[in-house]
Amino acid sequence: MNRQIELELRKFVAPEFIFGSGARSLTGQYAKNFGARKALVVTDPGVTAAGWTADVIKSLERENLDYAVFEGVTPNPKDYEVMAGAERYRSERCHAIVAVGGGSPMDCAKGIGIVCANQGNILDYEGVDQVERPLDPLICVPTTAGTSADVSQFAIITDKKKKVKIAIVSKTIVPDVALIDPETTTTMDGQLTAHTGLDAFVHAAEAFVSNAHSPVTDIHALEAVRIISKVLPEVIGYPGDMQLRGEMMLASLFAGLAFSNASLGAVHAMAHSLGGLLDLPHGVCNAILLEHVVEFNFHAASDRYRIIGDAMGLSVAGKKPEEARAELCGAIAALRRSVGVKETLGGLGVTKEVIGQLARNAMNDACLVTNPKAPAAGDVERIYEHAI
Repeated sequence: MNRQIELELRKFVAPEFIFGSGARSLTGQYAKNFGARKALVVTDPGVTAAGWTADVIKSLERENLDYAVFEGVTPNPKDYEVMAGAERYRSERCHAIVAVGGGSPMDCAKGIGIVCANQGNILDYEGVDQVERPLDPLICVPTTAGTSADVSQFAIITDKKKKVKIAIVSKTIVPDVALIDPETTTTMDGQLTAHTGLDAFVHAAEAFVSNAHSPVTDIHALEAVRIISKVLPEVIGYPGDMQLRGEMMLASLFAGLAFSNASLGAVHAMAHSLGGLLDLPHGVCNAILLEHVVEFNFHAASDRYRIIGDAMGLSVAGKKPEEARAELCGAIAALRRSVGVKETLGGLGVTKEVIGQLARNAMNDACLVTNPKAPAAGDVERIYEHAI
């Protein structure tokens, strides 16, 4: 492997983060340290029903801090939800944002912060380094082990009118602190555990083969692949095992540190297109697409894919490229099926009639820039067809 990249000038971003049981109880302390007198708590009804929003509110109350709650967030958060949250933030005269939940509340919270600090509409900030003014303090309490929005410089928002997802990438939206508490994942059912865990696996795999990878991101990506390959099937069978929950949360953290700094690839570009046009679940789309994208990419990054295979426990060293590719794709498919994700895109309702539009949207996604092999629109269409 070419080691020259170690000498290249690189920038890395990560928030302050606290990892461990009970981390959520530090929300009030951090909000107070940031000088907030009133916080907007961004969450969703499911997280509130699980009790995690109440825990965070109690932490704020212990520090005598005022708060308002915004629960108007749906999966694949929409532009109008961000704008409604921003209006709530302003009307309540808040000074900080606390996001409690999975990727949707955290991305929505980032969007709210962007709009309140920079004005305009959230859709104005699509792309890389388009957010000029820093956000008010942002505290993230993730309740899933997968999206890693709590440590990333990404926010993904759905443009409801155009039915596309936009990517906002900026160091200004890296949270000020992530309070990563594995206990919050114990209320996830098996399906959500599988979907978010596979999302983290794809984060790690795409970051490792990204053309913007580095030794710093590689070490986090590979450890995430190793942990998730082993632990995700186990935690589905033993959902109350806190050791397993902790390992999955740690793997999600590692994957987030990797992709936030190395970016992603064609899997995410294509999954974003599916989520924007058809409002399909992100983790499932990633899981279905991964083996097909690996099939397409393999020869452009075969050494790196072989290393991913090693981290998954395969023995692909010395095998012919076609054999190694087939074994890795088979192992990825087996991992997906072992945790109950057996659907195809066709089974989710994707038809051949929409493939052209899906491909056009994917070709405009920022994540495609760091894919190890530059696809043409026809290549993307064929990958979608194989996944149907």
